[in-house]
Amino acid sequence: MNSNIGAMPTAASWPQPRRLAVGGLHRMAWREVGDARGEPWLLLHGGPGGACQPGMLRPFDLQRQRVIAPDQRGAGASRPRGRTLRNNTAALVADLERLRAQLGIERWSLLAGSWGTVVALAYALCYPRRVQRLVLRGAFALTRREIGGLLLPSVKRGQTLRAPAALWPVQQGVGVPVALVRLRQLLQKGTLGVASLRALRGWALRETDDALRGVRRSLRHAAPSSAHAIRRAWAGMRRQQRRALAQLQRPGVHRGDRAAWARYRVQAHYLLQRGFMRPGDLERAVASLALEHTPVDWVHGRFDAICSPANSVRWSAQGRAADGPVLLHTPPCGHLGGEPAMLAQLRACVRRCLS
Repeated sequence: MNSNIGAMPTAASWPQPRRLAVGGLHRMAWREVGDARGEPWLLLHGGPGGACQPGMLRPFDLQRQRVIAPDQRGAGASRPRGRTLRNNTAALVADLERLRAQLGIERWSLLAGSWGTVVALAYALCYPRRVQRLVLRGAFALTRREIGGLLLPSVKRGQTLRAPAALWPVQQGVGVPVALVRLRQLLQKGTLGVASLRALRGWALRETDDALRGVRRSLRHAAPSSAHAIRRAWAGMRRQQRRALAQLQRPGVHRGDRAAWARYRVQAHYLLQRGFMRPGDLERAVASLALEHTPVDWVHGRFDAICSPANSVRWSAQGRAADGPVLLHTPPCGHLGGEPAMLAQLRACVRRCLS
């Protein structure tokens, strides 16, 4: 998303990925950007099934910071793309630790968003001494309400461009587990049929719709200096969504469909298993960080329509109660990391320790 805060990284800032063999057929793609002698940061994307993108570099000072940006198993440029066998959160954590050891980094800081906050907390729980500090955006709690808000039919106000109900494979009255089983069955097939194409295209439309609701609310509360950038971003997302809606029923596999298929089959796989996290694991990670006295910035847009701001409020309070060095930031924006208010806050957090 475009914004008036900082410049987009150039193509030269985003190299071709290298790949690390991490077990079985899996090869994790990763990129290194910035000053090789600078403060090391691990960048964790959302999803599940997403990928790191050049725009995610905007919070960093690439003249003084070193950014390691991996794509998680089965996601982005990692191979095999869309593979769910031997793909779970414990494996993702082990992959990150293997990469850290290979790079010879003693400790690194973590910037993570959405689903990436789950991976970051899982990593910190397993390897607390390897974490310098964390900046966690739009924390995801893996609750049934969060997952159901995306997948289940809804009559929420302002949702004007959702996939038509007749084309969405999850109908009114089903529960979250049934919805995820149905979507997973469609997306795990070896070929893309009419139903699976509609499912992945419809899923993308629903995600964009929820993101747009947050952007729309942030526009209502925007300062004059940032309103123009938010309005431009909103208009661009609306155009993109209208094009996607028009393509929803187009026959055949088109550009982007296979990448989306890989993404959403991984996403369905993880959401069906509640992120492979046991009850209380995220709270244990928060407690462990406080015990280690690891600084944590919880950054959550107050108009986030995808992950509840209550997640960051609750976990930051837990960390403070245990005397952890915790800060909570609630900028006037939605879920997206590129919204002007969110980007400004992330930049302030990530660069705080630079002299």
